[in-house]
Amino acid sequence: MGRTSTPILGIILLFCCLVSVSEAEYLKYKDPKQPLNVRIRDLLKRMTLEEKIGQMTQIERRVATPDVMKKYFIATKASAETWVQMVNGIQNGALSTRLGIPMIWGIDAVHGHNNVYNATIFPHNVGLGVTRQVYIHVPLDPVLIKKIGDATALEVRATGIHYVFAPCIAVCRDPRWGRCYESYSEDPQIVRAMTEIIPGLQGDIGSNSRKGVPFVAETCAKHYVGDGGTNKGINENDTMISYSELLSIHMPAYHDSIIKGVSTVMVSYSSWNGKKMHTNHELVTGYLKNKLRFRGFVISDSQGIDKITSPPHSNYSYSVQAGVSAGIDMIMVPFNFTEFIDELTSQVKNNIIPVSRIDDAVARILRVKFVMGLFENPLADLSLVNQLGSKLAREAVRKSLVLLKNGKSAEKPLLPLPKKTSKLLVAGSHADNLGYQCGGWTITWQGVGGNNLTEAEPGPSTITNVCAGSIQCVVILITGRPVVIQPYLSEIDALVAAWLPGTEGQGVTDLLFGDYGFTGKLARTWFKTVEPAPNECW
Repeated sequence: MGRTSTPILGIILLFCCLVSVSEAEYLKYKDPKQPLNVRIRDLLKRMTLEEKIGQMTQIERRVATPDVMKKYFIATKASAETWVQMVNGIQNGALSTRLGIPMIWGIDAVHGHNNVYNATIFPHNVGLGVTRQVYIHVPLDPVLIKKIGDATALEVRATGIHYVFAPCIAVCRDPRWGRCYESYSEDPQIVRAMTEIIPGLQGDIGSNSRKGVPFVAETCAKHYVGDGGTNKGINENDTMISYSELLSIHMPAYHDSIIKGVSTVMVSYSSWNGKKMHTNHELVTGYLKNKLRFRGFVISDSQGIDKITSPPHSNYSYSVQAGVSAGIDMIMVPFNFTEFIDELTSQVKNNIIPVSRIDDAVARILRVKFVMGLFENPLADLSLVNQLGSKLAREAVRKSLVLLKNGKSAEKPLLPLPKKTSKLLVAGSHADNLGYQCGGWTITWQGVGGNNLTEAEPGPSTITNVCAGSIQCVVILITGRPVVIQPYLSEIDALVAAWLPGTEGQGVTDLLFGDYGFTGKLARTWFKTVEPAPNECW
């Protein structure tokens, strides 16, 4: 606990001198022609305990410097904004260490590269889930979601990033969950189909690849497992269902993700029947790693091990032991990373956590780095810096809209609107607000808060004031989940669910004025009232 790392640094500098003297030494792990497992074993046997634990540590951009990467052998970092020069500068710090192990840089690109200026912001998953009709009659060819993955990967690579914390494959069973907008659907079969974004992000997996072995380090299936099924939709709460229900509702998309070569899996803050997922050895090691034969690495959520206890961080020694012993390979400790490094080092040296558990974790991390070619090409490709911006998002918006009502009767539809109408009033708090239209994971990760299933003010007042009388009224809902609209339905002539469409709002007008037809189909139940409670409906 709290020991200094200065003597270790002196030893590493000595090792650097020895290595430089014998430059002719053949290093198998640096030879891309060697088999994958040979490279992993060769590098692993050369690593000190401190170097291994460094690989298991993920920190945040604001504390990552070239000196920190060099001193603590850090494996990875996360960021809200990036530039190629910054990525390369910090990467060079990692490459200057004794063994030259490159870092892997991760970012929350959950609906496009949503933290970088001029990048494309796609609709959130709640909207993309309704686009499934694009491929429902063409099995194994979900064109749109795969294209979105490909476009996102290009923009991520253009800024030097190697790794995205996406897709979220939560099955949101209760719309009161504040992060329901990150879920494709309440239906596990729809969520399974949308995992086709993984080969879009990573590229199609090779025909000779083994099941469970990551293809390219691009994706992270999250949050394992049951995060969308918590009691009453409370975030980070307890999912209280049977084992068979867990496997049939929340697990199938993970099985599909592994088959498609997903590189990493992120553990959920939530619990299953009272047991924190960050401590659940049965599900993390027993089921994910052993039963499903996942060979990538498992990563904690941000400060996830701190939240094992209540209050968080109240017994950090226990949290480190429980999280690593459960099978978590890489730990997100965004800021106070030296405490984690010191604590884990102490536990290994005191035989609390066996070296074999550390070796398993590091081998998995190295496997991902070798497979993605990071040792051969560690620095950002400057030729991609002009690749930001994609016209695909407008198509995604068009195909994510759902027409809920059209006219006072089926015989007299209001949409499409005439393009040469003399007067058109646009009203509402979300009409000219890009932040509202993009939602969370854009300006801030939370976006605008709220756990209310009813239409919030000023929405109802706007409907009452604008739609009353003889004016023909189209209501467009910008929302991350279904909301109760029934009390206002009689005043509305046409009703469209636009979800959280992102930056390309012209996709909405494409449908309102008839350039394209509505094709979206609801992927969630739309409730007339908030009673009974949503979780009583399943």
